Amino acid sequence: MSAQALVECRGASRVYGSGTAATVALEPTDCIVQPGERIAITGPSGSGKSTLLHLIAGLDRPSHGEVVWPAIGSVADLRPGPVAVVFQGPSLLPPLTVIENVELPLTLAGVGAGTAGARAADALALLGLTDIRDKLPEEISGGQAQRAAVARALAGDPSLLIADEPTGQLDHASARDVVWALLATAHALDAALVVATHDPEVAMELDETWEIHSGRLETPVGGPAR
Repeated sequence: MSAQALVECRGASRVYGSGTAATVALEPTDCIVQPGERIAITGPSGSGKSTLLHLIAGLDRPSHGEVVWPAIGSVADLRPGPVAVVFQGPSLLPPLTVIENVELPLTLAGVGAGTAGARAADALALLGLTDIRDKLPEEISGGQAQRAAVARALAGDPSLLIADEPTGQLDHASARDVVWALLATAHALDAALVVATHDPEVAMELDETWEIHSGRLETPVGGPAR
Protein backbone atom coordinates (compact mmCIF):
# COMPACT_ATOMS: atom_id res chain seq x y z
CA MET A 1 0.00 0.00 0.00
CA SER A 2 1.36 3.40 -0.94
CA ALA A 3 1.79 6.05 1.73
CA GLN A 4 -0.90 8.66 2.16
CA ALA A 5 -0.28 12.01 0.51
CA LEU A 6 0.83 14.81 2.80
CA VAL A 7 -1.34 17.36 1.01
CA GLU A 8 -3.76 17.42 -1.92
CA CYS A 9 -5.23 20.42 -3.71
CA ARG A 10 -8.53 19.48 -5.34
CA GLY A 11 -9.67 22.21 -7.69
CA ALA A 12 -8.37 24.74 -5.18
CA SER A 13 -8.46 28.36 -6.30
CA ARG A 14 -8.00 31.73 -4.62
CA VAL A 15 -9.78 34.93 -5.55
CA TYR A 16 -9.30 38.24 -3.74
CA GLY A 17 -12.07 40.81 -3.82
CA SER A 18 -15.39 40.43 -5.56
CA GLY A 19 -17.30 41.59 -8.59
CA THR A 20 -15.43 43.78 -11.04
CA ALA A 21 -12.66 44.25 -8.46
CA ALA A 22 -11.99 40.50 -8.12
CA THR A 23 -8.45 39.32 -8.73
CA VAL A 24 -7.79 35.66 -9.49
CA ALA A 25 -4.52 34.82 -7.71
CA LEU A 26 -4.75 31.08 -8.38
CA GLU A 27 -6.82 29.24 -10.98
CA PRO A 28 -8.46 25.91 -9.97
CA THR A 29 -5.51 23.69 -9.14
CA ASP A 30 -5.01 19.96 -8.64
CA CYS A 31 -1.73 18.76 -7.17
CA ILE A 32 -0.37 16.30 -4.64
CA VAL A 33 2.72 16.34 -2.42
CA GLN A 34 3.86 12.88 -1.35
CA PRO A 35 6.14 12.05 1.60
CA GLY A 36 9.82 12.68 0.95
CA GLU A 37 9.38 14.64 -2.29
CA ARG A 38 11.60 17.61 -3.22
CA ILE A 39 9.61 20.10 -5.32
CA ALA A 40 10.47 23.54 -6.68
CA ILE A 41 7.64 25.85 -7.70
CA THR A 42 8.87 28.40 -10.22
CA GLY A 43 7.38 31.37 -12.02
CA PRO A 44 7.69 35.15 -12.24
CA SER A 45 6.79 37.49 -9.40
CA GLY A 46 3.03 37.71 -8.95
CA SER A 47 2.41 34.43 -10.75
CA GLY A 48 0.73 32.74 -7.77
CA LYS A 49 3.64 30.85 -6.17
CA SER A 50 3.08 32.27 -2.69
CA THR A 51 -0.68 31.86 -2.96
CA LEU A 52 -0.30 28.15 -3.74
CA LEU A 53 2.22 27.69 -0.92
CA HIS A 54 -0.07 29.41 1.58
CA LEU A 55 -2.91 27.06 0.63
CA ILE A 56 -0.65 24.00 0.89
CA ALA A 57 0.59 25.20 4.29
CA GLY A 58 -2.92 25.90 5.56
CA LEU A 59 -2.12 29.57 6.07
CA ASP A 60 -4.99 30.55 3.77
CA ARG A 61 -8.21 28.91 2.64
CA PRO A 62 -9.24 28.36 -0.99
CA SER A 63 -12.09 30.42 -2.42
CA HIS A 64 -13.30 27.31 -4.27
CA GLY A 65 -12.29 23.67 -4.14
CA GLU A 66 -10.46 22.20 -1.19
CA VAL A 67 -7.07 21.43 0.30
CA VAL A 68 -6.69 18.33 2.47
CA TRP A 69 -3.83 16.73 4.40
CA PRO A 70 -4.55 12.96 4.32
CA ALA A 71 -1.43 11.87 6.21
CA ILE A 72 -1.67 14.66 8.79
CA GLY A 73 -5.29 15.43 9.61
CA SER A 74 -7.21 18.70 9.68
CA VAL A 75 -5.85 22.21 9.33
CA ALA A 76 -5.81 22.43 13.12
CA ASP A 77 -3.24 19.62 13.22
CA LEU A 78 -0.67 21.29 10.94
CA ARG A 79 1.17 23.41 13.49
CA PRO A 80 3.28 23.27 15.42
CA GLY A 81 5.03 20.22 14.06
CA PRO A 82 3.81 18.50 10.90
CA VAL A 83 3.98 21.51 8.54
CA ALA A 84 6.68 24.17 8.92
CA VAL A 85 7.11 27.32 6.85
CA VAL A 86 10.22 29.41 6.15
CA PHE A 87 9.41 32.85 4.77
CA GLN A 88 11.42 35.18 2.55
CA GLY A 89 11.74 38.12 4.92
CA PRO A 90 13.11 38.33 8.45
CA SER A 91 11.03 36.16 10.77
CA LEU A 92 13.09 36.08 13.98
CA LEU A 93 11.71 38.08 16.91
CA PRO A 94 14.19 40.90 17.68
CA PRO A 95 14.02 40.73 21.52
CA LEU A 96 14.86 37.01 21.60
CA THR A 97 18.21 35.33 21.10
CA VAL A 98 18.64 32.89 18.25
CA ILE A 99 18.10 29.83 20.43
CA GLU A 100 15.08 31.44 22.11
CA ASN A 101 13.59 32.05 18.67
CA VAL A 102 14.11 28.40 17.76
CA GLU A 103 12.61 27.26 21.08
CA LEU A 104 9.56 29.54 20.88
CA PRO A 105 7.18 27.39 18.74
CA LEU A 106 7.97 24.39 20.91
CA THR A 107 7.29 26.36 24.08
CA LEU A 108 3.99 27.65 22.68
CA ALA A 109 3.06 24.04 21.89
CA GLY A 110 3.54 23.08 25.52
CA VAL A 111 6.89 21.32 25.20
CA GLY A 112 8.82 21.46 28.48
CA ALA A 113 11.67 23.95 28.76
CA GLY A 114 14.38 21.30 28.99
CA THR A 115 13.15 19.35 25.98
CA ALA A 116 12.57 22.51 23.94
CA GLY A 117 16.07 23.75 24.73
CA ALA A 118 17.67 20.43 23.80
CA ARG A 119 15.77 20.17 20.51
CA ALA A 120 16.61 23.77 19.63
CA ALA A 121 20.30 23.22 20.40
CA ASP A 122 20.37 20.07 18.27
CA ALA A 123 18.74 21.90 15.34
CA LEU A 124 21.23 24.76 15.55
CA ALA A 125 24.13 22.30 15.73
CA LEU A 126 22.95 20.45 12.63
CA LEU A 127 22.96 23.72 10.68
CA GLY A 128 26.30 24.91 12.06
CA LEU A 129 24.82 27.74 14.11
CA THR A 130 25.86 26.81 17.63
CA ASP A 131 28.28 29.73 17.83
CA ILE A 132 25.49 32.29 17.34
CA ARG A 133 22.89 30.69 19.60
CA ASP A 134 23.07 33.48 22.20
CA LYS A 135 23.17 36.39 19.76
CA LEU A 136 20.23 38.66 18.98
CA PRO A 137 18.89 38.79 15.39
CA GLU A 138 20.42 42.26 14.90
CA GLU A 139 23.86 40.79 15.61
CA ILE A 140 23.83 38.17 12.84
CA SER A 141 23.80 38.24 9.04
CA GLY A 142 20.75 37.79 6.84
CA GLY A 143 21.97 34.37 5.76
CA GLN A 144 22.45 33.27 9.36
CA ALA A 145 18.97 34.55 10.22
CA GLN A 146 17.43 32.49 7.42
CA ARG A 147 19.34 29.39 8.51
CA ALA A 148 18.12 30.00 12.05
CA ALA A 149 14.57 30.10 10.66
CA VAL A 150 15.25 26.73 9.04
CA ALA A 151 16.55 25.45 12.40
CA ARG A 152 13.32 26.62 14.02
CA ALA A 153 11.39 24.55 11.46
CA LEU A 154 13.68 21.56 12.04
CA ALA A 155 13.13 21.66 15.80
CA GLY A 156 9.42 21.05 15.25
CA ASP A 157 10.15 17.73 13.45
CA PRO A 158 7.90 18.47 10.43
CA SER A 159 6.92 15.97 7.76
CA LEU A 160 6.39 18.82 5.26
CA LEU A 161 8.80 21.76 5.02
CA ILE A 162 7.69 24.73 2.93
CA ALA A 163 9.92 27.66 1.94
CA ASP A 164 8.63 30.78 0.19
CA GLU A 165 11.45 32.49 -1.78
CA PRO A 166 13.89 31.73 1.07
CA THR A 167 16.90 33.12 -0.83
CA GLY A 168 15.23 36.13 -2.40
CA GLN A 169 16.95 38.72 -0.20
CA LEU A 170 20.35 37.02 0.08
CA ASP A 171 23.65 37.20 -1.75
CA HIS A 172 24.81 34.17 -3.73
CA ALA A 173 26.96 32.64 -0.97
CA SER A 174 24.29 33.07 1.71
CA ALA A 175 21.63 31.72 -0.65
CA ARG A 176 23.71 28.60 -1.25
CA ASP A 177 24.01 28.05 2.51
CA VAL A 178 20.27 28.40 3.03
CA VAL A 179 19.49 25.94 0.23
CA TRP A 180 21.96 23.50 1.79
CA ALA A 181 20.25 24.00 5.15
CA LEU A 182 16.82 23.26 3.68
CA LEU A 183 18.04 20.12 1.91
CA ALA A 184 19.94 18.94 5.00
CA THR A 185 16.88 19.48 7.16
CA ALA A 186 14.58 17.62 4.77
CA HIS A 187 17.08 14.75 4.61
CA ALA A 188 17.53 14.58 8.38
CA LEU A 189 13.78 14.45 8.96
CA ASP A 190 12.91 12.42 5.85
CA ALA A 191 10.48 15.27 5.18
CA ALA A 192 8.98 16.53 1.94
CA LEU A 193 10.35 19.90 0.81
CA VAL A 194 8.46 22.42 -1.33
CA VAL A 195 10.30 25.60 -2.30
CA ALA A 196 8.89 28.55 -4.24
CA THR A 197 11.69 30.29 -6.08
CA HIS A 198 12.46 32.45 -9.10
CA ASP A 199 16.11 31.33 -9.00
CA PRO A 200 16.84 28.53 -11.52
CA GLU A 201 19.93 27.49 -9.56
CA VAL A 202 17.79 26.84 -6.49
CA ALA A 203 15.20 24.93 -8.53
CA MET A 204 17.93 22.70 -9.99
CA GLU A 205 18.80 21.46 -6.49
CA LEU A 206 15.37 19.85 -6.12
CA ASP A 207 14.11 16.70 -7.82
CA GLU A 208 11.01 18.08 -9.52
CA THR A 209 9.84 21.45 -10.83
CA TRP A 210 6.31 22.77 -11.08
CA GLU A 211 5.79 25.93 -13.12
CA ILE A 212 3.10 28.50 -12.44
CA HIS A 213 2.15 31.39 -14.73
CA SER A 214 -0.65 33.92 -14.24
CA GLY A 215 -2.19 31.81 -11.49
CA ARG A 216 -2.23 28.60 -13.50
CA LEU A 217 -0.15 25.61 -12.44
CA GLU A 218 1.20 23.97 -15.55
CA THR A 219 2.03 20.30 -15.96
CA PRO A 220 5.07 19.73 -13.73
CA VAL A 221 8.31 19.09 -15.52
CA GLY A 222 8.73 15.31 -15.70
CA GLY A 223 5.05 14.43 -15.39
CA PRO A 224 1.62 15.37 -14.02
CA ALA A 225 1.08 16.81 -10.56
CA ARG A 226 -0.15 13.36 -9.52
